[in-house]
Amino acid sequence: MAAPLAGQAGAVLRDLALRSARLRARFPAVQLTPRRWLNLQEYQSKKIMADHGVTVQRFLVADSANDALEAAQRLKAKEIVLKAQILAGGRGKGIFNSGLKGGVHLTKDPKTVEQLAKQMIGYNLSTKQTPKDGVTVKKVMVAEALDISRETYFAILMDRACNGPVMVGSPQGGVDIEEVAVTSPELIFKEEIDIFEGIKDHQALQMAKNLGFQGPLQQQAADQIKKLYNLFLEIDATQVEVNPFGETPEGQVVCFDAKINFDDNAEFRQREIFAMDDKSENEPIENEAAKYDLKYIGLDGNIACFVNGAGLAMATCDIISLNGGKPANFLDLGGGVKEAQVYQAFKLLTADPKVEAILVNIFGGIVNCAIIANGITKACQELELKVPLVVRLEGTNVQEAQRILSESGLPITSANDLEDAAKKAVASVAKK
Repeated sequence: MAAPLAGQAGAVLRDLALRSARLRARFPAVQLTPRRWLNLQEYQSKKIMADHGVTVQRFLVADSANDALEAAQRLKAKEIVLKAQILAGGRGKGIFNSGLKGGVHLTKDPKTVEQLAKQMIGYNLSTKQTPKDGVTVKKVMVAEALDISRETYFAILMDRACNGPVMVGSPQGGVDIEEVAVTSPELIFKEEIDIFEGIKDHQALQMAKNLGFQGPLQQQAADQIKKLYNLFLEIDATQVEVNPFGETPEGQVVCFDAKINFDDNAEFRQREIFAMDDKSENEPIENEAAKYDLKYIGLDGNIACFVNGAGLAMATCDIISLNGGKPANFLDLGGGVKEAQVYQAFKLLTADPKVEAILVNIFGGIVNCAIIANGITKACQELELKVPLVVRLEGTNVQEAQRILSESGLPITSANDLEDAAKKAVASVAKK
Protein backbone atom coordinates (compact mmCIF):
# COMPACT_ATOMS: atom_id res chain seq x y z
CA MET A 1 0.00 0.00 0.00
CA ALA A 2 2.87 2.38 0.78
CA ALA A 3 4.63 2.50 -2.60
CA PRO A 4 1.59 3.63 -4.71
CA LEU A 5 1.04 6.45 -2.24
CA ALA A 6 4.61 7.71 -2.66
CA GLY A 7 3.58 10.12 -5.38
CA GLN A 8 0.83 11.58 -3.20
CA ALA A 9 3.21 12.05 -0.27
CA GLY A 10 5.78 13.60 -2.58
CA ALA A 11 3.15 16.00 -3.89
CA VAL A 12 2.29 17.07 -0.33
CA LEU A 13 5.93 17.72 0.53
CA ARG A 14 6.59 19.52 -2.78
CA ASP A 15 3.56 21.72 -2.09
CA LEU A 16 4.97 22.62 1.35
CA ALA A 17 8.33 23.48 -0.19
CA LEU A 18 6.71 25.67 -2.85
CA ARG A 19 4.56 27.49 -0.31
CA SER A 20 7.64 28.24 1.80
CA ALA A 21 9.40 29.59 -1.30
CA ARG A 22 6.44 31.82 -2.15
CA LEU A 23 6.33 33.22 1.39
CA ARG A 24 10.05 34.03 1.25
CA ALA A 25 9.48 35.82 -2.05
CA ARG A 26 6.63 37.89 -0.60
CA PHE A 27 8.52 38.87 2.54
CA PRO A 28 12.26 38.64 1.77
CA ALA A 29 13.22 40.32 5.04
CA VAL A 30 11.36 37.69 7.05
CA GLN A 31 13.30 34.54 7.87
CA LEU A 32 10.92 31.60 7.79
CA THR A 33 11.83 28.89 10.25
CA PRO A 34 9.79 26.04 11.70
CA ARG A 35 7.96 27.44 14.64
CA ARG A 36 5.85 25.92 17.41
CA TRP A 37 3.81 27.82 19.94
CA LEU A 38 5.11 25.25 22.41
CA ASN A 39 8.90 25.46 22.43
CA LEU A 40 10.90 22.55 23.82
CA GLN A 41 14.66 22.33 24.04
CA GLU A 42 16.37 19.33 22.43
CA TYR A 43 17.02 17.59 25.75
CA GLN A 44 13.34 17.94 26.71
CA SER A 45 12.17 16.30 23.49
CA LYS A 46 14.73 13.51 23.94
CA LYS A 47 13.53 12.86 27.48
CA ILE A 48 9.91 12.60 26.35
CA MET A 49 10.96 10.08 23.70
CA ALA A 50 13.09 8.06 26.10
CA ASP A 51 10.23 7.99 28.62
CA HIS A 52 8.10 6.32 25.94
CA GLY A 53 10.65 3.63 25.14
CA VAL A 54 12.09 5.26 22.03
CA THR A 55 15.84 4.69 21.63
CA VAL A 56 17.87 7.90 21.86
CA GLN A 57 21.48 8.63 22.77
CA ARG A 58 22.33 8.47 26.45
CA PHE A 59 22.57 12.04 27.74
CA LEU A 60 22.70 14.30 30.78
CA VAL A 61 22.02 18.03 31.13
CA ALA A 62 24.30 20.54 32.86
CA ASP A 63 23.99 24.21 33.77
CA SER A 64 27.60 24.71 34.89
CA ALA A 65 31.03 23.65 33.63
CA ASN A 66 31.58 21.49 36.72
CA ASP A 67 28.25 19.71 36.17
CA ALA A 68 29.22 19.14 32.53
CA LEU A 69 32.48 17.49 33.64
CA GLU A 70 30.65 15.23 36.08
CA ALA A 71 28.10 14.33 33.40
CA ALA A 72 30.85 13.38 30.94
CA GLN A 73 32.52 11.21 33.55
CA ARG A 74 29.25 9.49 34.48
CA LEU A 75 28.43 8.62 30.86
CA LYS A 76 31.70 6.69 30.43
CA ALA A 77 31.32 6.96 26.67
CA LYS A 78 34.06 6.42 24.09
CA GLU A 79 33.22 9.81 22.62
CA ILE A 80 31.07 12.66 23.88
CA VAL A 81 29.06 15.28 22.02
CA LEU A 82 28.48 18.59 23.81
CA LYS A 83 25.52 20.63 22.56
CA ALA A 84 24.50 24.14 23.55
CA GLN A 85 20.77 24.17 24.29
CA ILE A 86 18.97 26.91 22.40
CA LEU A 87 15.83 26.71 20.27
CA ALA A 88 17.37 28.18 17.11
CA GLY A 89 18.87 25.99 14.44
CA GLY A 90 22.37 26.23 12.99
CA ARG A 91 24.13 25.73 16.33
CA GLY A 92 27.02 23.81 14.78
CA LYS A 93 28.13 26.82 12.77
CA GLY A 94 27.28 29.41 15.40
CA ILE A 95 29.70 31.70 17.25
CA PHE A 96 29.77 32.55 20.97
CA ASN A 97 30.60 36.03 22.25
CA SER A 98 33.22 34.23 24.36
CA GLY A 99 35.09 33.62 21.11
CA LEU A 100 34.27 29.91 20.89
CA LYS A 101 33.19 28.77 17.44
CA GLY A 102 30.43 26.18 17.17
CA GLY A 103 27.65 25.20 19.56
CA VAL A 104 28.23 21.47 18.98
CA HIS A 105 31.56 19.80 19.82
CA LEU A 106 32.91 16.24 19.84
CA THR A 107 35.60 15.07 22.24
CA LYS A 108 36.89 11.95 23.97
CA ASP A 109 38.22 13.83 27.00
CA PRO A 110 35.83 14.81 29.84
CA LYS A 111 38.24 17.62 30.81
CA THR A 112 37.72 19.14 27.36
CA VAL A 113 33.97 19.03 27.98
CA GLU A 114 34.51 21.16 31.08
CA GLN A 115 36.68 23.68 29.19
CA LEU A 116 34.17 23.95 26.35
CA ALA A 117 31.23 24.32 28.73
CA LYS A 118 33.01 27.25 30.43
CA GLN A 119 32.95 29.05 27.06
CA MET A 120 29.30 28.15 26.37
CA ILE A 121 27.25 28.53 29.54
CA GLY A 122 26.36 32.14 30.28
CA TYR A 123 27.52 33.35 26.85
CA ASN A 124 25.48 34.33 23.80
CA LEU A 125 25.43 32.01 20.79
CA SER A 126 24.71 33.63 17.41
CA THR A 127 23.44 31.58 14.47
CA LYS A 128 21.59 32.37 11.24
CA GLN A 129 18.31 31.92 13.12
CA THR A 130 19.01 33.99 16.25
CA PRO A 131 18.79 37.76 16.74
CA LYS A 132 21.97 39.67 15.90
CA ASP A 133 23.25 39.57 19.49
CA GLY A 134 22.55 35.86 19.80
CA VAL A 135 20.83 33.89 22.57
CA THR A 136 22.22 33.22 26.04
CA VAL A 137 23.05 29.56 26.62
CA LYS A 138 21.86 28.45 30.06
CA LYS A 139 22.24 24.70 29.67
CA VAL A 140 24.29 22.22 27.70
CA MET A 141 23.49 18.63 26.79
CA VAL A 142 26.28 16.13 27.37
CA ALA A 143 25.54 13.04 25.28
CA GLU A 144 27.10 9.81 24.13
CA ALA A 145 28.38 10.26 20.58
CA LEU A 146 27.29 7.46 18.26
CA ASP A 147 28.50 6.75 14.75
CA ILE A 148 25.77 6.58 12.11
CA SER A 149 26.27 3.99 9.38
CA ARG A 150 23.02 4.85 7.58
CA GLU A 151 20.43 7.64 7.83
CA THR A 152 16.72 7.47 7.01
CA TYR A 153 13.75 9.80 7.48
CA PHE A 154 10.57 8.95 9.38
CA ALA A 155 7.59 11.01 10.47
CA ILE A 156 4.05 10.60 11.76
CA LEU A 157 1.63 13.46 11.23
CA MET A 158 -2.06 14.29 11.20
CA ASP A 159 -3.26 14.57 7.60
CA ARG A 160 -6.59 16.27 6.90
CA ALA A 161 -6.88 14.53 3.54
CA CYS A 162 -6.74 11.13 5.28
CA ASN A 163 -8.77 12.21 8.33
CA GLY A 164 -6.14 10.79 10.64
CA PRO A 165 -2.50 9.92 11.21
CA VAL A 166 -0.13 9.09 8.38
CA MET A 167 3.40 7.66 8.38
CA VAL A 168 5.84 9.18 5.91
CA GLY A 169 9.30 7.71 5.41
CA SER A 170 12.29 7.75 3.11
CA PRO A 171 15.51 5.70 2.97
CA GLN A 172 17.24 9.00 2.20
CA GLY A 173 17.52 10.76 5.57
CA GLY A 174 19.74 13.35 7.18
CA VAL A 175 18.88 15.86 4.44
CA ASP A 176 16.08 18.29 3.63
CA ILE A 177 13.11 15.99 2.99
CA GLU A 178 11.41 18.58 0.77
CA GLU A 179 14.37 18.32 -1.61
CA VAL A 180 14.02 14.55 -1.70
CA ALA A 181 10.33 14.91 -2.52
CA VAL A 182 11.20 17.15 -5.48
CA THR A 183 14.25 15.30 -6.84
CA SER A 184 13.42 11.68 -5.93
CA PRO A 185 9.67 11.33 -5.22
CA GLU A 186 9.91 7.55 -5.64
CA LEU A 187 11.91 7.50 -2.38
CA ILE A 188 9.01 8.90 -0.35
CA PHE A 189 6.69 6.28 1.19
CA LYS A 190 3.36 7.03 2.83
CA GLU A 191 1.11 4.78 4.90
CA GLU A 192 -2.26 5.75 6.42
CA ILE A 193 -3.07 4.52 9.93
CA ASP A 194 -6.60 3.82 11.14
CA ILE A 195 -6.76 5.91 14.30
CA PHE A 196 -9.34 3.55 15.85
CA GLU A 197 -7.40 0.34 15.18
CA GLY A 198 -3.89 1.79 15.57
CA ILE A 199 -0.73 0.82 13.77
CA LYS A 200 -0.58 -2.81 12.63
CA ASP A 201 2.55 -4.96 12.91
CA HIS A 202 2.65 -5.49 9.16
CA GLN A 203 2.44 -1.73 8.54
CA ALA A 204 5.40 -1.01 10.82
CA LEU A 205 7.40 -3.84 9.27
CA GLN A 206 6.61 -2.69 5.72
CA MET A 207 7.73 0.85 6.55
CA ALA A 208 10.96 -0.53 8.04
CA LYS A 209 11.54 -2.42 4.76
CA ASN A 210 10.80 0.72 2.74
CA LEU A 211 13.38 2.58 4.81
CA GLY A 212 15.98 -0.03 3.85
CA PHE A 213 16.51 -1.76 7.19
CA GLN A 214 17.64 -5.35 6.76
CA GLY A 215 18.01 -8.50 8.87
CA PRO A 216 17.48 -8.09 12.64
CA LEU A 217 17.49 -4.28 12.18
CA GLN A 218 14.22 -4.53 10.26
CA GLN A 219 12.25 -5.81 13.26
CA GLN A 220 14.10 -3.40 15.57
CA ALA A 221 13.12 -0.47 13.33
CA ALA A 222 9.50 -1.70 13.20
CA ASP A 223 9.41 -1.82 17.03
CA GLN A 224 10.73 1.75 17.19
CA ILE A 225 8.12 2.88 14.67
CA LYS A 226 5.33 1.40 16.82
CA LYS A 227 6.74 3.12 19.91
CA LEU A 228 6.89 6.43 18.04
CA TYR A 229 3.23 6.00 17.08
CA ASN A 230 2.28 5.31 20.70
CA LEU A 231 4.22 8.42 21.69
CA PHE A 232 2.40 10.39 18.99
CA LEU A 233 -0.99 9.44 20.46
CA GLU A 234 -0.16 9.64 24.15
CA ILE A 235 1.27 13.17 24.05
CA ASP A 236 -1.38 14.55 21.65
CA ALA A 237 1.18 15.36 18.97
CA THR A 238 0.24 16.66 15.55
CA GLN A 239 3.63 15.67 14.16
CA VAL A 240 6.65 13.63 15.23
CA GLU A 241 9.51 13.95 12.74
CA VAL A 242 12.73 11.93 13.17
CA ASN A 243 15.62 12.93 10.93
CA PRO A 244 17.84 11.05 10.99
CA PHE A 245 16.20 7.81 12.01
CA GLY A 246 19.47 5.91 11.75
CA GLU A 247 21.38 2.75 12.37
CA THR A 248 24.78 2.41 14.04
CA PRO A 249 27.71 0.15 13.07
CA GLU A 250 26.97 -1.83 16.26
CA GLY A 251 23.50 -2.73 14.92
CA GLN A 252 21.27 -0.35 16.84
CA VAL A 253 18.35 1.71 15.49
CA VAL A 254 18.42 5.18 17.05
CA CYS A 255 16.31 8.34 16.82
CA PHE A 256 19.14 10.85 16.54
CA ASP A 257 17.16 14.06 16.12
CA ALA A 258 13.45 14.79 16.31
CA LYS A 259 10.94 17.61 16.07
CA ILE A 260 7.64 17.29 17.90
CA ASN A 261 4.58 19.47 17.27
CA PHE A 262 1.84 19.45 19.88
CA ASP A 263 -1.88 20.07 19.66
CA ASP A 264 -2.45 23.30 21.61
CA ASN A 265 -6.04 22.25 22.27
CA ALA A 266 -4.76 19.33 24.36
CA GLU A 267 -2.96 21.52 26.87
CA PHE A 268 -5.54 20.72 29.54
CA ARG A 269 -4.48 17.05 29.56
CA GLN A 270 -0.78 17.54 28.78
CA ARG A 271 -0.02 19.99 31.56
CA GLU A 272 3.40 18.51 32.40
CA ILE A 273 4.58 18.87 28.81
CA PHE A 274 3.20 22.38 28.34
CA ALA A 275 4.80 23.41 31.64
CA MET A 276 8.17 22.78 29.92
CA ASP A 277 7.47 25.55 27.40
CA ASP A 278 10.64 27.64 27.04
CA LYS A 279 9.69 31.24 26.32
CA SER A 280 13.10 32.67 27.20
CA GLU A 281 14.10 33.10 23.55
CA ASN A 282 10.85 34.72 22.42
CA GLU A 283 10.66 38.43 21.77
CA PRO A 284 9.28 40.14 24.92
CA ILE A 285 6.26 41.38 22.95
CA GLU A 286 5.41 37.78 21.94
CA ASN A 287 5.39 36.69 25.59
CA GLU A 288 3.27 39.70 26.55
CA ALA A 289 0.79 38.87 23.77
CA ALA A 290 0.59 35.24 24.92
CA LYS A 291 -0.58 36.38 28.37
CA TYR A 292 -3.81 37.53 26.72
CA ASP A 293 -4.16 34.55 24.33
CA LEU A 294 -2.93 36.65 21.43
CA LYS A 295 -0.44 35.50 18.82
CA TYR A 296 2.05 38.12 17.63
CA ILE A 297 4.50 37.90 14.74
CA GLY A 298 6.88 40.82 14.13
CA LEU A 299 7.73 41.88 10.56
CA ASP A 300 9.77 44.81 9.24
CA GLY A 301 7.21 47.26 7.81
CA ASN A 302 5.16 50.12 9.25
CA ILE A 303 1.50 49.01 8.96
CA ALA A 304 0.25 46.92 11.88
CA CYS A 305 -2.24 44.14 11.06
CA PHE A 306 -4.90 43.31 13.63
CA VAL A 307 -6.78 40.19 12.50
CA ASN A 308 -8.53 37.00 13.59
CA GLY A 309 -7.05 33.84 12.08
CA ALA A 310 -3.65 33.05 10.56
CA GLY A 311 -5.07 32.65 7.04
CA LEU A 312 -6.69 36.08 7.16
CA ALA A 313 -3.44 37.46 8.56
CA MET A 314 -1.43 36.21 5.59
CA ALA A 315 -4.05 37.52 3.16
CA THR A 316 -3.96 40.92 4.88
CA CYS A 317 -0.15 41.05 4.72
CA ASP A 318 -0.30 40.07 1.04
CA ILE A 319 -2.79 42.73 0.03
CA ILE A 320 -0.91 45.45 1.92
CA SER A 321 2.23 44.47 0.00
CA LEU A 322 0.35 44.37 -3.33
CA ASN A 323 -0.80 47.94 -2.71
CA GLY A 324 2.73 49.18 -2.06
CA GLY A 325 2.80 49.00 1.73
CA LYS A 326 4.77 46.91 4.22
CA PRO A 327 3.23 45.02 7.17
CA ALA A 328 4.90 45.80 10.51
CA ASN A 329 3.48 42.72 12.21
CA PHE A 330 0.33 40.74 12.57
CA LEU A 331 -1.55 40.16 15.75
CA ASP A 332 -4.04 37.27 15.72
CA LEU A 333 -7.02 37.54 18.07
CA GLY A 334 -8.22 33.99 17.51
CA GLY A 335 -11.81 32.98 18.20
CA GLY A 336 -13.16 33.68 21.72
CA VAL A 337 -12.54 37.42 21.82
CA LYS A 338 -13.25 39.75 24.73
CA GLU A 339 -13.05 43.54 24.86
CA ALA A 340 -10.07 43.37 27.22
CA GLN A 341 -8.12 41.41 24.60
CA VAL A 342 -8.81 44.06 21.97
CA TYR A 343 -7.58 46.74 24.35
CA GLN A 344 -4.38 44.83 25.13
CA ALA A 345 -3.84 44.17 21.42
CA PHE A 346 -3.91 47.90 20.67
CA LYS A 347 -1.62 48.55 23.61
CA LEU A 348 0.94 46.12 22.13
CA LEU A 349 0.63 47.46 18.58
CA THR A 350 0.97 51.11 19.57
CA ALA A 351 4.05 50.35 21.69
CA ASP A 352 5.96 49.44 18.51
CA PRO A 353 7.79 52.60 17.31
CA LYS A 354 7.80 51.28 13.71
CA VAL A 355 4.01 51.33 13.48
CA GLU A 356 2.70 54.34 11.50
CA ALA A 357 -0.80 52.99 10.83
CA ILE A 358 -3.06 50.19 12.05
CA LEU A 359 -5.29 48.07 9.83
CA VAL A 360 -8.01 46.08 11.60
CA ASN A 361 -9.39 43.27 9.46
CA ILE A 362 -11.94 41.08 11.25
CA PHE A 363 -14.24 38.46 9.80
CA GLY A 364 -16.84 37.75 12.47
CA GLY A 365 -17.86 34.14 12.26
CA ILE A 366 -17.34 33.07 15.86
CA VAL A 367 -16.24 36.61 16.72
CA ASN A 368 -18.91 39.21 17.51
CA CYS A 369 -17.99 42.37 15.59
CA ALA A 370 -19.70 44.57 18.22
CA ILE A 371 -17.25 43.31 20.86
CA ILE A 372 -14.38 44.27 18.56
CA ALA A 373 -15.90 47.72 17.95
CA ASN A 374 -16.33 48.37 21.67
CA GLY A 375 -12.77 47.28 22.32
CA ILE A 376 -11.46 49.53 19.54
CA THR A 377 -13.27 52.64 20.81
CA LYS A 378 -12.13 52.02 24.39
CA ALA A 379 -8.53 51.54 23.28
CA CYS A 380 -8.55 54.66 21.09
CA GLN A 381 -9.91 56.80 23.91
CA GLU A 382 -7.74 55.51 26.74
CA LEU A 383 -4.50 55.10 24.77
CA GLU A 384 -4.94 58.38 22.88
CA LEU A 385 -4.18 56.73 19.54
CA LYS A 386 -1.85 58.91 17.46
CA VAL A 387 -1.59 56.85 14.26
CA PRO A 388 -4.20 56.42 11.50
CA LEU A 389 -6.64 53.57 12.08
CA VAL A 390 -8.43 51.76 9.26
CA VAL A 391 -11.14 49.24 10.19
CA ARG A 392 -12.79 46.60 8.05
CA LEU A 393 -15.38 44.46 9.83
CA GLU A 394 -17.58 41.78 8.31
CA GLY A 395 -19.87 39.10 9.69
CA THR A 396 -21.72 38.62 12.97
CA ASN A 397 -23.41 41.77 14.32
CA VAL A 398 -21.53 43.96 11.84
CA GLN A 399 -24.30 46.62 11.60
CA GLU A 400 -24.17 47.21 15.36
CA ALA A 401 -20.37 47.36 15.20
CA GLN A 402 -20.47 49.97 12.43
CA ARG A 403 -22.95 52.03 14.46
CA ILE A 404 -20.63 51.93 17.51
CA LEU A 405 -17.66 53.13 15.45
CA SER A 406 -19.54 55.84 13.57
CA GLU A 407 -21.10 57.28 16.74
CA SER A 408 -17.83 57.22 18.69
CA GLY A 409 -16.65 60.52 17.23
CA LEU A 410 -13.17 59.05 16.84
CA PRO A 411 -11.01 59.52 13.71
CA ILE A 412 -11.54 55.93 12.51
CA THR A 413 -11.51 55.25 8.77
CA SER A 414 -14.00 52.54 7.77
CA ALA A 415 -13.41 50.30 4.77
CA ASN A 416 -15.89 48.40 2.59
CA ASP A 417 -13.67 45.39 1.92
CA LEU A 418 -10.10 44.17 2.31
CA GLU A 419 -8.85 45.81 -0.89
CA ASP A 420 -10.35 49.15 0.17
CA ALA A 421 -8.88 48.77 3.67
CA ALA A 422 -5.38 48.05 2.37
CA LYS A 423 -5.44 51.03 -0.02
CA LYS A 424 -6.59 53.38 2.74
CA ALA A 425 -3.96 52.09 5.20
CA VAL A 426 -1.15 52.48 2.65
CA ALA A 427 -2.40 55.96 1.67
CA SER A 428 -2.52 57.07 5.33
CA VAL A 429 1.18 56.28 5.71
CA ALA A 430 2.10 57.92 2.41
CA LYS A 431 0.51 61.22 3.55
CA LYS A 432 2.94 61.54 6.46
